[in-house]
Amino acid sequence: MIPSILMIEIEIYETNAGKRPFEKWLESIDRQAQKRVLIALGKLADGNTGSLKSVGNGVHEIKITFGPAYRIYLGKKGKRIVLLLCGGTKKRQNNDIIKAKELWQEYQKENLH
Repeated sequence: MIPSILMIEIEIYETNAGKRPFEKWLESIDRQAQKRVLIALGKLADGNTGSLKSVGNGVHEIKITFGPAYRIYLGKKGKRIVLLLCGGTKKRQNNDIIKAKELWQEYQKENLH
């Protein structure tokens, strides 16, 4: 019997105003860094969640050890879906975490059932 593989669906958060903070950040970094970010997201999509670290309030961080130590911030929507909130670097980590928590809280308020 072949073991089932946990695949994770990745979505990009879009604000009510139509802004996509993660996408905007990704487009602002150089091509080599973009490749590293996409590799990390590919691993996550394949079910590799070992690199996720909770930073509080339902927000998680993926560290990318390249350049200025890039970070990806996301929220988890169940077991198989993650929502990309924003990105940043080690230097701006505290501010980026605050922003990610605000975006996650905004998303949750918008999607109350």
